[in-house]
Amino acid sequence: MSTFVNVNRYFIRLAYKGTAYQGWQAQPHTTMTIQQQLNEKLSMLLREDVDCVGCGRTDTGVHARDYFAHFDAARPVSAGDADFVYHLNCVLPPDIAVKKIYSVPENAHARFDAELRTYEYHLLVGKDAFNAHQAWEIRNMPDLQAMNTAAGILQEYEDFAAFCKAGGNEKTTLCTIEQAYWMQHGPYAVFTISANRFLRNMVRAIVGTMMDIGRGKLQPDDMHRIIRSGNRSEAGASVPAHGLYLTEILYPEALKVNSDE
Repeated sequence: MSTFVNVNRYFIRLAYKGTAYQGWQAQPHTTMTIQQQLNEKLSMLLREDVDCVGCGRTDTGVHARDYFAHFDAARPVSAGDADFVYHLNCVLPPDIAVKKIYSVPENAHARFDAELRTYEYHLLVGKDAFNAHQAWEIRNMPDLQAMNTAAGILQEYEDFAAFCKAGGNEKTTLCTIEQAYWMQHGPYAVFTISANRFLRNMVRAIVGTMMDIGRGKLQPDDMHRIIRSGNRSEAGASVPAHGLYLTEILYPEALKVNSDE
């Protein structure tokens, strides 16, 4: 006779510096992924097998200032349990920081319930010894005005196959971009882009294309031609991963996971 075990579902909110990790996704023959580190430490503290499901994949070297995952556990964890979060942070590596844990309905899903995702890409003119691997270091500031013109063109389209990594196995290349713009902060230039979903390698390919525009190799209007082509070879090269940050994930208000309450 089987025994029914009540399972509780939780969202976990965290941030991480991706420099030392081979991305979010668990992989054979290495423990150096964010997912594997979380699974291992949660399983140890909860004394049961835990398997986290992330809100999306981040590649090797990519950072996240705001990231969500969900997991199921038989042991109850009080929402906002500061002691549990403290102990979890104590056993996690210093470059992975848990912010909060939320109790959510059993059908809540960190990936499929996300309504909007925001990424930033950071450029740095020169070198900063205290922020190594935190931005792509370049020699000269590109033409941000031309790059912002190209960024505005992105919002006129929905099919971004031209910026999708080959072999990405995407079911659809359609995305709705809500905002895309560049801003300069001293020696830094930051690209912000928000969409309902992103294709694999999409942001890095977009930034690479914009860098060709900002350096005068292409004109802003070339963005129309590149997007309409649907061909990855028409777009620019992907920029280095270490300048990319996942900065915000928005969920339906009913889940109450974007509030600090």
